[in-house]
Amino acid sequence: MKVTFFAHSTCMLKIHDKYLLIDPFFSENPVFRNTNFLKKFQNIDYILLTHAHYDHVCDVELFSRKFDNVLVISNYEISNYFGKKGIKTYGMNYGSFISFPFGKLKYIWATHSSVFNDGTYGGNPGGFLLHTDEGNLYISGDTSVMYEMSLIPYFGKLKLSILPIGGRYTMDIEEAILASDLLKSEKILGVHYDTFEDIRINKKQAKKRFFEKGKELILLEKEKTIYVK
Repeated sequence: MKVTFFAHSTCMLKIHDKYLLIDPFFSENPVFRNTNFLKKFQNIDYILLTHAHYDHVCDVELFSRKFDNVLVISNYEISNYFGKKGIKTYGMNYGSFISFPFGKLKYIWATHSSVFNDGTYGGNPGGFLLHTDEGNLYISGDTSVMYEMSLIPYFGKLKLSILPIGGRYTMDIEEAILASDLLKSEKILGVHYDTFEDIRINKKQAKKRFFEKGKELILLEKEKTIYVK
């Protein structure tokens, strides 16, 4: 499994020949402003949305226009919102795993909020638990640490967890370390930091704190990739 980080919480997963874009945030992202980001993508099969805040959904319509067959997967309310705009969607909620060509996907709990910029309710915020033949991945979405995370290892061992670490709106470094303990996850890709002034972190110190706890915190530069094996 190939994981490419763009900025904020936006990542791309490549699982065999399928491309999954997570929480697309480019056009209003200061990191990508005034660049033609759409040219960077040759194919997208799925878009996974954790919740309705603009910094996670603002470019769904742009990508759906470029890639006609893209399927947006999110909670029931977000799927309905984009479905009314003519976008193909698949709605789900906290519940069972659902099988897709890339693997099994489960919409998982998050402690946060969820509303579109126009005030439309975005349903329950969440994350995704992804089980594939290339390994299991947890995408937490925006969340605080919560004890329900301790249930996730019962579904299967994680090879990688994608966790927010910027603080204020989500977990900070210390809470993400606690979350990794609950998840029994040793390798963490940090997201949702440094995009704005109020979520800036000391990256060197953050890596050191995870290392002291026997964990690996991965902080990728824009458009850099790791492989989950």
